[in-house]
Amino acid sequence: MALTRNFKETVIQRVQSDTSFAQALLDEAATLFLNGEPETARLILRDLVNATIGFEQLATLTAKPSKSLHRMLSSTGNPSMDNLAAIFQAVRQRLQVSLQAHSVAV
Repeated sequence: MALTRNFKETVIQRVQSDTSFAQALLDEAATLFLNGEPETARLILRDLVNATIGFEQLATLTAKPSKSLHRMLSSTGNPSMDNLAAIFQAVRQRLQVSLQAHSVAV
């Protein structure tokens, strides 16, 4: 069965219409990074950037070239901690939320 709608388009529309969904994506990206799944985290963060501020605006906010930011948030990207922090900061500010980390016993 063929999909009737582009997945990325669906994510963009959902993020733009549902702030709790956007916040959940940001939370999931941060949790994945902290739990050792950086590839998936980068891809979620990339989709969130596309749906919120866009890469051109992110480039302005982080003083990094847009193409570099695209590479950083690809599945094989390798952003430095400083660049990753700047990306999270820009998205966090756009969504008007803060992030808190909590450890949980397993």
